[in-house]
Amino acid sequence: MSTSPSRPRLRLAPHELWRGIRNNARSDVLGGSLLLAATVAALILANTSAVSWYESVRDFTFGIPALHLDLSIGAWAADGLLAIFFFVVGLELKEEFVTGRLRDPRQAALPIAAAVGGVIVPAVIFAVINASDGDALRGWAIPTATDIAFAAAVIAVVGRFLPPALRVFLLTLAIIDDLIAITIIATFYTDTISFPWLTLALLPLAGFALLVQKGVRAWWILLPLAVAVWVCIHAAGIHATVAGVLLGFVVPVVPAERARVPRGVDADGEPVYDGLAPHFADRWGVVATLFAVPVFAFFAAGVTIGGVEGLRSALTDPIAIGIIVGLVLGKPIGILATTFLLSRVPALRLDETLRWPDLTGMAFLAGIGFTVSLLVGELAYGSSSIADEHVKIGVLLGSLIAAVIGGSILARRNAVARRAR
Repeated sequence: MSTSPSRPRLRLAPHELWRGIRNNARSDVLGGSLLLAATVAALILANTSAVSWYESVRDFTFGIPALHLDLSIGAWAADGLLAIFFFVVGLELKEEFVTGRLRDPRQAALPIAAAVGGVIVPAVIFAVINASDGDALRGWAIPTATDIAFAAAVIAVVGRFLPPALRVFLLTLAIIDDLIAITIIATFYTDTISFPWLTLALLPLAGFALLVQKGVRAWWILLPLAVAVWVCIHAAGIHATVAGVLLGFVVPVVPAERARVPRGVDADGEPVYDGLAPHFADRWGVVATLFAVPVFAFFAAGVTIGGVEGLRSALTDPIAIGIIVGLVLGKPIGILATTFLLSRVPALRLDETLRWPDLTGMAFLAGIGFTVSLLVGELAYGSSSIADEHVKIGVLLGSLIAAVIGGSILARRNAVARRAR
C-alpha cells in the first residue's frame, strides 16, 4: 500500500518538540495554571486522610550534613528549586536594566515608584496590626511581594482587549518588587553570616562569570560551578536563592562577539543574535515554570486548616489578619497612591492608553503574593510553627481575594474595551 506524500508527519523531531514546550512554557496562563494546580493538590492532601503521606514526603530528610545540606524535601524545594526561579529572575532583571523597560529611568519611574509604594504600605499595615507582639513583627515583609506568575496569568485570561501598556506596567512593577524582595531576604532574614564560606563562594562565582563572558554555554561546565556557588552561599547562612540572583547578574545581556547565540535572520537575511542572558532565561525559564515553582508551591502550600474551627483560629490571629489586609488593601493603596501623586509631575505622565479603572484592577492583582510571600513566611517563623500555618492561610486567602477583586474589575473593563472595538 502506498503512502501519500502529502500526509502530515505524526512524529516531531526532538528539537521541534522542545521548541514547542518552551513556547508553551512562556505562556502566562500555563505558569499560573500549574501554580494553582500544585496549590490545590497540596491543600487537598493536607486536609484529607492523605495528610500523613504528604507530611512524611515533605519532611523526609536527606543530604550532606558536613555542608549544612541535611535538608527535608520541603527545604530542598524552598532553598534549591527556588534558586532556579531566582536565577531566571536575575537574568530578566539584568536584561531589563541593560536593554529593556528599566533602561530609560523616565519611562520606568512610575512603575518603579509604584512598586516601592506597594511594598511600604502593606509592611506598615502589618506592623501596625502586630505592633504589640515583637515576635510576630518578624513577618512584616510577608504581604509586600507580588507573584508575577499568578498576576500575569489573570491578566492574560481576563484582559485580552485591555491596553498592552497595562501588562507592561504590571511586569515592570513585579520585576522591581522581586528585586526588593531579594534585598529584604538577604538583609533582614539572614541571622548570622559565615564570612569564610561567603568568601569561598566568590571563587566559583568568578569562574562562572569568566566563562559566560567568554561565551561558554556547556551545562556540564557551568552547572557544577553554579551548584558550588549555591552550596557556599547556603553554608554562609544567607538564603540560597540569593545565589541564583548573583549567578543571573553576571551573565552578559548584550550579544558581544564572544558571548552570543544565533536567534535567526532578519528581513534582509542578516543573522540576528541574542546575549547569553535571554538565552539562559529562555532555557531555564522552562524548568522554573514547569517544575521548580510548582514543586515549591506543592510543598509550601499544604496547610492543614482544621475545619471551620481551624480557619476561625487563623483568622483571629493578627499575623493572618495583617497579611490579608496588607495584600488586599495595602498593595493597591500603596500602588495607586504613589502612581497618582507622581503622575502629577509633568515629566512622569502615565501612558495615554491607561485609565484609572484599569490601573485599579491591576493594583489589586499585585496583591497576589504567593511564592515569595510563602518563602518569607517560612524564613520569619520557621516551617513547622503555628504562626507558619496561619501565614499560609493568610497568604492563600489574601491572594485569592485580591485575585477575585482585581480579576472582576479587569473583566468588566475588558468587556467595555471589546465592545468599543
